[in-house]
Amino acid sequence: MTSSTIESHLERLRSLPTIRQRCTLVHNLAQQGRLEYFEYHPEAEAKVIDFCSTIMKRDYRSFEEIPPHGRWRHFDTGRERIDPLLSTWSSRTPSIPKEEQCARLLDLFLVSVLLDAGAGNAWKYQEQDSAGEYYSRSEGLAIASLDMFKKGLFSSDPNDKERVDAGGLCSLTISQVGTAMQVTSENPMSGLDGRAGLLQKLGQALKAGPKYFGEEGRVGNLLHYLKTHTESQNGATTVHISKLWEAVMLGLAPIWPTDRTKLNGVPLGDVWRCESLKAAEIQSEGEKSGLEGEVLGLVPFHKLSQWLTYSLVEPIEKLMGWRFEGMGDMTGLPEYRNGGLLVDLGVLTLRPNVLSSEFYPDPSSKIPRLPPSHPAIIEWR
Repeated sequence: MTSSTIESHLERLRSLPTIRQRCTLVHNLAQQGRLEYFEYHPEAEAKVIDFCSTIMKRDYRSFEEIPPHGRWRHFDTGRERIDPLLSTWSSRTPSIPKEEQCARLLDLFLVSVLLDAGAGNAWKYQEQDSAGEYYSRSEGLAIASLDMFKKGLFSSDPNDKERVDAGGLCSLTISQVGTAMQVTSENPMSGLDGRAGLLQKLGQALKAGPKYFGEEGRVGNLLHYLKTHTESQNGATTVHISKLWEAVMLGLAPIWPTDRTKLNGVPLGDVWRCESLKAAEIQSEGEKSGLEGEVLGLVPFHKLSQWLTYSLVEPIEKLMGWRFEGMGDMTGLPEYRNGGLLVDLGVLTLRPNVLSSEFYPDPSSKIPRLPPSHPAIIEWR
């Protein structure tokens, strides 16, 4: 086993095109009726299309008006917050240049996406403005992170509060994060310790990645890195999505959990083994040993990394005027909302008696409760 062979496998499993390529193989198995847990009903897809298009037509005059998928939407829950923030920066004396405004939004959006894990059903956040509205879940976490950003909680420079850098993140404490998010015994939040720890890990990753984040370890310095990979064509500036994806995948690699799928001891992030694909590959190619055996059936999803990438693309295109090439390599997010839609409308149905009774703790419900690492969940995603 050579280091070059290991690196080539790691590079492939981290690349954007591999996500669609490996998931297509699983889809092919679904078409052949060879999945282990689910049956696929392509005739029901028309119902999904009708359902989604009806909602889009209800909410927008045309499909072209539908905004990009990204964290920006959560910030604007109830009312716009990002455009007024940009206007404030532009109206200052001296005004803040567009590039710096974009860098600040990259700072904010990245840290906000990483804070966007389930907060529990009880937690809510009261916005720090005159209206004092309450928000929960992803929207509450977005607005809370915006208030934290404005107060300078993520910055190491008291004279430059609206930024995110390694020094500011590494010095954060659980108590500071809890207070900023209004966590009390009456307003509990799930995973507060993990949230604070993730921010500290982000600070360490920013320090360790000067190629992407500069010597000061600032998220917004991604712009400087991307600038070196832009091209000008007919007056338009373009950059390939693979360059931003590289920064997200390699620059943020140290923050992801280390107890998931590994290859030769290297954590792979959101990459899992699909047992039905592994069985098909063994049937087609035969049993393999060593590293080649380890990669059988592996399917990368990189859901949070894709969500983050979508969220960073929007401010760059809007403020810098750049256009990202290769966006077709990005995929829909393999998460419970999208997966639930396919189950609810009958595209995917669970095979009868494929799960044991232990996964049905509620006798009155036909919905099983499975951990995210269960092979059925991997196949579903």
